[in-house]
Amino acid sequence: MKKSNNKEDLLTFGGHMQVLRRMLFRIIGVAGVLAVIVFCFKDVTWQLLLAPGEWDFVTYRWIERCIRMLGFSNFHFEKFHVDLIATDLSSQFMTHITTAVYLGLLGASPYILYELFRFVSPALYEKERRYSVQTVIVIYILFIVGVLMSYYILFPISFRFLGTYRVAERIHSTITLDSYVSTFTTLTLLMGVVFQLPVIALVLGKMGIISSSMLSAYRRHAVLIIMLVAAIITPPDLMTLILVSVPLYLLYEVSIWVLKWGAKKV
Repeated sequence: MKKSNNKEDLLTFGGHMQVLRRMLFRIIGVAGVLAVIVFCFKDVTWQLLLAPGEWDFVTYRWIERCIRMLGFSNFHFEKFHVDLIATDLSSQFMTHITTAVYLGLLGASPYILYELFRFVSPALYEKERRYSVQTVIVIYILFIVGVLMSYYILFPISFRFLGTYRVAERIHSTITLDSYVSTFTTLTLLMGVVFQLPVIALVLGKMGIISSSMLSAYRRHAVLIIMLVAAIITPPDLMTLILVSVPLYLLYEVSIWVLKWGAKKV
C-alpha cells in the first residue's frame, strides 16, 4: 500500500505550517459562528443549562416512574429549590460569553475532528486512514454519550445533593452562577474523557502495554478502582455511585472486547 500522493506530501515545513494555520482559522470560524448563534439564543440555551438544577428534571421523573413500576406507588422526590446568584456586576454577561464559547466548541467538535483527520490523513497508509475514520467516529460517539450521561445523571443528582446539603437548618445555600457553570462544564468534560476508555485501551494494546488477558485477570481490582473513582467524582450517595459505576464497568468490559478484536486484526 502506498501513502496518499496529494500535493501536501511535497510541502516544505513552512507549507505545512500554512496548511495548519488555514485549518485553525476554519475551526475558529466554525466554532465562532456556532458560539454567536448560541449567544443569540440566550433563552433556549440557559433553559437547557439550568434544567438539571430543577426539582422536576426529567431524570427524577424517570427514576420515580421506574421505582413505581417496582411496586412503590407512593414514591416521589421531595421538591427543592436552590438560588443562583451573580456576585459581580459583569459576571452574568461574562459567564454568558464563556458558556457560548464552550458550547460553540462542543457543537463544532465533529468538524474539528474532521479537520484534524484531514490534516494528518496524507501521511497515513490507506488501511490506517480507514481505521482512523472509524476511530474518530467512535471517539466522538463515546464523547457525546459521556456528555449526555453527565447532563442527565451525574450533574443533576450531584447538584441536588450538594445544593440542598446543610450542616444546620439555619444555614441556606445560595450558589453562584460561576460555580454552577464551572461544575457543569467540568463534569461534562470529565465524563466525555472517561468514556474514551475503550479507545485508550486499544491504543495501549497496540503499543503492547496492556492486553485483554491482563484486563481480565485484574477485573476484580478494576471493580474496586472504578467504585473508588465513581465515589470521588460523585456525591456520597449510594444510588449515584451505582448509576456511575455500572457504565464505567461496562466500558471496562468493552475495553477487553476491543483489545481481543484488535489482537485478531494484527
